[in-house]
Amino acid sequence: MDFHWKINLFAGLQERLATSRLTLNLPVAELTAKELKERLAAAYPEHSSILGISFVARNHAYAADETTVRAEDELALLPPVSGGGGTMHESAKTEGVELYLVTGEPLHSEEVLRKVITKDHGASIVFVGTTREWTQGQQTVRLEYEAYEPMAVAMMRQIGDEIGVRWPGSRCAISHRTGVVSLAEISVVIAVSAPHREDCYEASRYAIERLKQIVPIWKKEIWADGSEWKGHQLGPWNPTVPLPE
Repeated sequence: MDFHWKINLFAGLQERLATSRLTLNLPVAELTAKELKERLAAAYPEHSSILGISFVARNHAYAADETTVRAEDELALLPPVSGGGGTMHESAKTEGVELYLVTGEPLHSEEVLRKVITKDHGASIVFVGTTREWTQGQQTVRLEYEAYEPMAVAMMRQIGDEIGVRWPGSRCAISHRTGVVSLAEISVVIAVSAPHREDCYEASRYAIERLKQIVPIWKKEIWADGSEWKGHQLGPWNPTVPLPE
């Protein structure tokens, strides 16, 4: 008896394999994440290099190589992330406020900042990422962002939870665009508040770096003469490794 393994693809992987979902018919119902990637590489040897550096996601969470995955799980294979109507889940709400948002609509930094300001905090900071025209001599026309939206929201919430542990009392809100983001337009807003400014600065920097590491959002740079998906550029990508203290 064969089991039908369905694996969702995103960004550069989707483009390389010309499909948003792969289906493998295998005689087993369970594999480790590493074994699943090996089966995919064997089935698509011409794409083995990018498959090898991609990460398996199981039910909206990253699966390390030794993690058991099942054919019945919601599975995705995620290339290195870029970090970049809205999608919001109940788990992303705090007291009715949508702290974590992935949306195709324009972002406004003031709106995100208002979500974290409270009477108990004496400091707040907002980071705004925008599309720049020139990068290392290459002229960008626009950016296009794609997200694995349910997991992106879950990972944003994880960042907020981690900040709450490292800097008790801090509050974080993150909004990220998808779709086309033109020059000078906002692609991401991260707002943090804390009782004291030192914690606020540190937590904000942590949120930015962690977003680039674990949130499954991909950026495609569009130039006048071509385009390229931009993945993780900070060395080998492993979203299961915590940032250092």
